[in-house]
Amino acid sequence: MLTKQQKIERFDPSQPGLADASIYGLPFTAEESDIIILPAPWEVTVSYGSGASEGPDAIFNASFQVDLLHQEFPDLWKLGIFMDEAPEQWAKNSEKYKGLAQPIIEALENGEDIETFPQLQADLDKINKASSKFNQEVKERTLFWMNQNKKVILLGGDHSTPMGYYEALATKNEAFAILHFDAHMDLRKAYEGFTYSHASIMYNAMQLPQVKKIVQVGIRDFSEGEVNLIKSSDKIKVYTDTDLKANQFNGKNWKDQCDEILNQLPENVAVSFDIDALYRWYCPNTGTPVPGGLSYEQATYLLSRLASSNKKIIGIDLVEVAPGDDDWDGNVGARLLFHLCGVFAKNNGLSTGEKIQF
Repeated sequence: MLTKQQKIERFDPSQPGLADASIYGLPFTAEESDIIILPAPWEVTVSYGSGASEGPDAIFNASFQVDLLHQEFPDLWKLGIFMDEAPEQWAKNSEKYKGLAQPIIEALENGEDIETFPQLQADLDKINKASSKFNQEVKERTLFWMNQNKKVILLGGDHSTPMGYYEALATKNEAFAILHFDAHMDLRKAYEGFTYSHASIMYNAMQLPQVKKIVQVGIRDFSEGEVNLIKSSDKIKVYTDTDLKANQFNGKNWKDQCDEILNQLPENVAVSFDIDALYRWYCPNTGTPVPGGLSYEQATYLLSRLASSNKKIIGIDLVEVAPGDDDWDGNVGARLLFHLCGVFAKNNGLSTGEKIQF
């Protein structure tokens, strides 16, 4: 049995990843890896485009084509990154309850009152109960790895999937903020009747007493109710895409804008990255695309500044990657995930190597 150091010495990161290995083709076991990726293939309440539940598999498959010599984090791969195996029932239940959810969504779109349809109301209750059980299972699995001193990244699935993950973070941290990259505010209470809707994740996160602040970046789609909630709360700070771009057009550079964003955060920070925060050409198959967005370089620059700041990253989730006919969405997702791993590791004092200068 080879030790981790022996595996590092024998592994050639310049060659294609090992076909029978874990994510990025790395040769390490879960026990040898500092970073654990927890896949959450779940998209029960999807109300527009579907496919996010297939995101973890798409990213896993694309990861084997990612060059492991990252310019900012050249030794990242040596830490070990391992993708956990999601419980079989998660994907099965996602399909089952998504099927029950669609008639409810269709009835609402037709202006119907769900309470007047006993069967639809019963199905809605089942979905909310199943989603709550899923959250509990995500929380337990996250804590399983955290209790082994692993850095855990949740990989969705739609944006409802991190709720149990946040609950796990809340058991380990008395107070933290969420740095939320997204096209949407996700502050709707029980959107379409679903307590744990993908459009309600930040509203639900706010109910955790340990979540002291949510800082949103790249927002460009929201409802009147969400705006009213923000105006009535001192826990939320929003940087819309419109305002960020206007500042840029008026001569304010991205570094200064990033520093302003980071100054809004307390010491402990969880990062929630919905892929639709980016321009759509990076994620053409994501479920609810909106024109505009951040470039890949803008997003990774802000993340890298966070990594080098005096903030403490306590968790990360990446959600809403949906595969299409080609591998593009998975490719972008795999590369963004690799960068997120580097940011997490560097910020927590793990050795990622010195940035390569040219």
